[in-house]
Amino acid sequence: MATLYTHQSKNVWKTWVLMSLFFVVIIGIGWWASFYFQNPNILYFFVAFSIFMNILAYWFSDKIVLKMSGAKPASREEFFDLYTVTENLSITAGLPLPKIYVINDPAPNAFATGRNKEHAVVAVTTGLLQILERNELEGVIAHELSHIGNRDMLISTVVVVLVGFVTLISDFFLRSMFFGGMRRDNRGDGRLQLIIIIIGIALAILAPIIALLIQLAISRKREFLADASGALLTRYPEGLAGALEKISRYSRPMMKANDATAHLFIANPFGPKALRGMHRWFMTHPPLEDRIKALRGEKI
Repeated sequence: MATLYTHQSKNVWKTWVLMSLFFVVIIGIGWWASFYFQNPNILYFFVAFSIFMNILAYWFSDKIVLKMSGAKPASREEFFDLYTVTENLSITAGLPLPKIYVINDPAPNAFATGRNKEHAVVAVTTGLLQILERNELEGVIAHELSHIGNRDMLISTVVVVLVGFVTLISDFFLRSMFFGGMRRDNRGDGRLQLIIIIIGIALAILAPIIALLIQLAISRKREFLADASGALLTRYPEGLAGALEKISRYSRPMMKANDATAHLFIANPFGPKALRGMHRWFMTHPPLEDRIKALRGEKI
């Protein structure tokens, strides 16, 4: 039976398998582009541009996320309980105290961001602070600190950037084929060229879908892992389980819900309603009821 302890070891290696698959997709698209356009410099451009985007995301992702979510720095005087809870849990986890932000939004939610534990940020909504008891708030903050300790933020940011990159390049390939990119000389084996073109079209169509599925899968697995790590940090899984139950009762979306940052939040910012059947695979978050069952050691 799956419990909060078994999710840790399972999801770490699954995440790296998915990341490896993602990079294979990128290399495949770059190789095909350089062959199709008969220009090896295209592959070098792919590599250089992806490195540039990762560096940009690494240094500025936290500022971008905070701006998009409307988060403001929280003062110790106004949010004393939030500060003390975060300080105590940071000490317990052996982490530096992250910067603390508050989002003026009635929807209960929270997220962590930052390129590493020395430059981490934890943000919570005013709605979360209003409905949670202290032990439930500890569960939520422990969950976010676990994201920081597990280095989830860096991995999530890299995946998001690469997903956008693959989608952009694939769109470029499709447009180039339909608007003049198919004009090539007649040298070489025409059958080989046709095969390469077919492979290229398949990659251009399927790559964004594969990239999105990988992004969603990594996000879902990381939420389970952060739940487990947070419960171990507080030694009280019921605190986080109770917090997730209260969050699940709030059905309205956040005022500044955004697809680009949705995977960072502890719960889906568009609302906690879980879809059934195959639609569950396309959610940025696991269903809250599954996460609550895992925390309580119940069968999912």
